[in-house]
Amino acid sequence: MSVLVRVQLCFMMFLEFFIWGGWFVTLGTFLNANLNASDNDIALAFSTQSWGAILAPFIIGIIADKYFNAERILGVLHLIGAGLLYAMYGVEDFGMFYPLVLGYMVIYMPTLALVNSVSFNQMKNPAKEFSMVRVFGTLGWVLAGIMISYFFHWDAKSGIAQGLLKNTFLMTAIASIVLGVFSFTLPGTPPRHKSSGKPKIREILGLDALSLFKDRNFIIFFISSILICIPLAFYYQNANPFLVEIGMDNPTGKMTLGQISEILFMLLLPYFFTKFGFKKTIMVAMLAWVIRYTLFAYGNVGEYGFMLLIGIALHGICYDFFFVSGQIYTDSKAGEKFKSSAQGLITLATYGLGMLIGFWIAGIISNHYMAMDGSHFWNIIWLYPSGFALLVLILFTIFFKNEKIDYNT
Repeated sequence: MSVLVRVQLCFMMFLEFFIWGGWFVTLGTFLNANLNASDNDIALAFSTQSWGAILAPFIIGIIADKYFNAERILGVLHLIGAGLLYAMYGVEDFGMFYPLVLGYMVIYMPTLALVNSVSFNQMKNPAKEFSMVRVFGTLGWVLAGIMISYFFHWDAKSGIAQGLLKNTFLMTAIASIVLGVFSFTLPGTPPRHKSSGKPKIREILGLDALSLFKDRNFIIFFISSILICIPLAFYYQNANPFLVEIGMDNPTGKMTLGQISEILFMLLLPYFFTKFGFKKTIMVAMLAWVIRYTLFAYGNVGEYGFMLLIGIALHGICYDFFFVSGQIYTDSKAGEKFKSSAQGLITLATYGLGMLIGFWIAGIISNHYMAMDGSHFWNIIWLYPSGFALLVLILFTIFFKNEKIDYNT
């Protein structure tokens, strides 16, 4: 891969996640402050990510894999997405906002697979080269949060009161236009399959991998993956509104500690996975969820502010140790024949079904523990995902039998 192509891929990945992190992190706070949305409304808005994840395989499997170059579809989707983001920037009520964000997530979620396809197509050894490209996506997410908190101050109390968080949609709309146009300059990534015959729905949905359910351990892992996404949804949906409500300064910028820790623990994962094995790696990840939410429940912006920062920084363990390890485990169990189908099945289960349930539950619980003045009893709310993650940890520990998984770097 030439230096020019590497730079192109890094810039593509940077913008891809700058766009997502630039509005998604503060979405709950924006909806509450700007559109007077209820907790159930906010849950509905966040669940659009799950619907996007469910529909994404159809778009990729039917269109990108059979008819058009991936980089061209990427460009078109981001240009359409820019229009939807700009429309969200001008909306003044939730009823108008919801169909826009739903449409956007249905368009955006497929681009996550497309940027990977464009990258892999240019790499001789993706196992060694991809991480150095993907890390720029994390940096893009981090920069978006820093800009919101420390450069523009949109998430400061005064900024929120003035409705400045709507500018996150304008900022990301501009970035989406840039990425949309830039995508047409990327190296060609032709369809993997010629358009002959009808697309195989079983393959698109990952149903070819259902044979994996003959393995008891995989069933336990699959169910655990769905269940652990319920507490994960609490973080995505409630973390920023929680930090804003309790008075943390620059909450969005400080939440980027989670992405920074992702980089660190991604580097530690190969060593940990190899030394301690898959089961212990997953158990550590689940335990990190328990600890994170307990810290949120008892931390504050005063004497125990460090507890909140540690809870945020645990994101690297929570995410990398579970989801990346899970992808490795799934890949090893699937074998060559069902690799893509198996990964598609896990994605539908986690980002689709698991988080859809999680956002719904988080909305109900947050709404139930809301005071008359609109504030929340956060100490109680955070104990729910903590306790649930503990229950999943116990069940996984008991029922998943230890097995050796090959990890090839």
